[in-house]
Amino acid sequence: MNPNDGFRELERQECLRLMATVPVGRIVYTRRALPAVLPVNFGLDGDGTVLLRTSATSELVRAIDGAVVAFETDDVDADRHSGWSVVVTGTATVVTDPAEHERLARTGPDSWVPAQRELFVRIEPELVTGRELVGGRTLYGVGLTR
Repeated sequence: MNPNDGFRELERQECLRLMATVPVGRIVYTRRALPAVLPVNFGLDGDGTVLLRTSATSELVRAIDGAVVAFETDDVDADRHSGWSVVVTGTATVVTDPAEHERLARTGPDSWVPAQRELFVRIEPELVTGRELVGGRTLYGVGLTR
């Protein structure tokens, strides 16, 4: 990033801290050989792993289990021209260990659409990137006027 473009690159720990402040993100995956984006609620595990809780019969689960996906969260203030965006890229896997499933059932995210049979999907954070838009500036530090 150009140091004068109005954006600030975020460090990994800052990215994870910001992600924990919002309840919804977007999972980016491949569906029928095309890019697909789906908003989902999520949680973070202690190591920064993204956790999803969904129906065991979900089409999403079949599409992402074992696949490399991206997961994006953000918070934007359009009036102030400021905000941040974080992207986690990694492999999504269904939690199959019964003890881990039991732990996540107590501590993991709640499903916004509960199902009879639910499972957890982990996205291991292989790459975590983020940037913050410094409010009130456009490219090269030129101030915004209204």
